[in-house]
Amino acid sequence: MTPNPKVALVTGASRGIGYETSLALSEKGFSIFLAAEGKPEELSAAEAECRRRGAPDVAFGIFDLSVPGEAERMIAVSLGRLGRVDVLVNNAGIRCRKAFGTFTREDFTTLMEVNLAAAFFASQAVLPAMRSQGGGRIIHVASQMGSVASEENALYGTAKAALIHLTRCMAFELSREGILVNSVSPGPIATAFNLDSYGKQPGKMETMASRVPVGRFGTPREVAEVIAVLATLEGGFVVGHDLVVDGGYIIH
Repeated sequence: MTPNPKVALVTGASRGIGYETSLALSEKGFSIFLAAEGKPEELSAAEAECRRRGAPDVAFGIFDLSVPGEAERMIAVSLGRLGRVDVLVNNAGIRCRKAFGTFTREDFTTLMEVNLAAAFFASQAVLPAMRSQGGGRIIHVASQMGSVASEENALYGTAKAALIHLTRCMAFELSREGILVNSVSPGPIATAFNLDSYGKQPGKMETMASRVPVGRFGTPREVAEVIAVLATLEGGFVVGHDLVVDGGYIIH
């Protein structure tokens, strides 16, 4: 099949924000490469739904982004299957909540590989293709925890803060080539992970929601719609920006 002029690669695409982003971009007419560590049946179901939502072509691959070299392999597989990458959404991430002083080297290495190094090296690997195409968009999914402190999030927040800074550095270097780089920082979002985690703590969901000025958790779709805007925005004057999607959580 002739590659569609617009192709988006989304990591962490089997569920949550990554899944909804894949659907939102499918609705915008993108062909989609779904990358995740999930089960084949999850990705197959996501592939079918992307097609139903309008994606001209869809492919998927399973990658363990905690392993050095997997991010680069992911880019190569995607290019081999769909021919180009116009938008790279670095969404894959993991949490490791512990009190500071109890983290291990293994915790540090694994989380940094998935949350920071994978985005860093996937972005480097996609540059030749984007340059040959005359430009592209790279969107990192960071977190409000990269801007504010909270208990047991020293490692996660550090990785996300670094991802926000990486966004600025990449934008500064690449914008003149038409490669526009931005990040999105979700706040309290009702992902399956958060619902399960907070649901085990009586009153936690209500307490968290009370701290959000709009009075509720956001939805993965609300974050996905912001990513879709950055992926399709006409012109090239929004660069190096971290767009916080948190219902106003960090404004007070």
